[in-house]
Amino acid sequence: MLDLVTNQKPENDFARMDYERDRKGPPEGFPNLPDIPGSRYTDAEFLRLEKEMMWDKAWLYAGHVDQLPEKGSWFLWRNSGVPIIVVRTLQDEYKAFYNTCQHRGAPLVTEDSGKDRGFVCGYHGWSYTLDGKLTAVRDKRDFVDLDFSCRSLVQVRCEMLGSMIFVNKDDDAEPLMDHIGPMAKQLEQFELDKLRLVDSREYEVDCNVKVLLDAFLEVYHLKSIHIDTVDRFLDHRAMIVTLWPNGHSRMATPNRRPDWVDPGTVGMPEIPSITEFPAKNNVSYQIYPNFVMPPAPTGIPILQFWPLGPRKSRVVSSWLAPDHDPENPHPLWPTRLSNWERILYEDLQYAPQIQESLESPGFKGMPLNYQERRIYHWHEELDRRIGLNRVPEHARVEQVLSDWVQKD
Repeated sequence: MLDLVTNQKPENDFARMDYERDRKGPPEGFPNLPDIPGSRYTDAEFLRLEKEMMWDKAWLYAGHVDQLPEKGSWFLWRNSGVPIIVVRTLQDEYKAFYNTCQHRGAPLVTEDSGKDRGFVCGYHGWSYTLDGKLTAVRDKRDFVDLDFSCRSLVQVRCEMLGSMIFVNKDDDAEPLMDHIGPMAKQLEQFELDKLRLVDSREYEVDCNVKVLLDAFLEVYHLKSIHIDTVDRFLDHRAMIVTLWPNGHSRMATPNRRPDWVDPGTVGMPEIPSITEFPAKNNVSYQIYPNFVMPPAPTGIPILQFWPLGPRKSRVVSSWLAPDHDPENPHPLWPTRLSNWERILYEDLQYAPQIQESLESPGFKGMPLNYQERRIYHWHEELDRRIGLNRVPEHARVEQVLSDWVQKD
């Protein structure tokens, strides 16, 4: 039965669930996962390296095309730690720029969103096209040899995953679709380019961002945290995991009853191309480091987890759906969003107390089990992005899961 774990092709997913449900222990050959050092959640030097080498060089979800409904639309995005303008240009392209005038660093926009034919700095009037090119400066006669071509706005890498806009502050990052590798093929069935934005809201939580991320990489906690909600219909013991290169992963948890359908979604429009496996199971994709997407036939929630400091985080929860009309939404959406928020609050409720506890002398590290291997995979990738030799020895994670990563 071991092949059902190591041979992680989608066509084997149903059989893999049967294997997971019936196994008596971890699969043969699965490594003993060394403890995740507790200092990774509290040590100032480690958190600095994490920001510099991982967060500042990662592909991060910035927004949905519905937030840019017309040419000239833009919104200001701050979740990466610096203000970035995401804009739909007059040539109908999606681009991103630092919100920084190239004269003396003043912001080009101060509102959260808007529509313009260009950007004008409110401090000294320098003007730019929506493509970021400098076009005019006040009192040009007073500048000596000012080369407009060298004073364009500083662009940020901006690429699309369907209708979703991702940015990356690293000019040398590999293209987004190459970066997510084997996941890209699986995501095609969800027709992400056709999905509309239904809702988006934010929550701030007093804990390190990894406390939240860890919770969404496993279902080991279902019987404690979600007793009256998802644990009633999900069979966590049959959950399967696929680990991919670059820290990405997928988790799939079957329903307790194969014929179970969420009664709160009956009659809602469905994604026509979705295949049987994600249609009948609870599948959750994770794009490293902080993008979690558990798709369903009638709608796709997307979650991002953002560090606001060593002990503070922001969660952004959004929903995408097929055939959604913002002016005339389906009548089930208010109840569905309310139920989703209830489940989300269950996941967030203990996070501040967990933060207090892991800062105590009683927390030395985390002994993870086979069910929690996505967490270990996430931390292995973090060390690789920092550089294995740069990670302080007391915070280092041993690289042990390479044989369990699906390359294609």
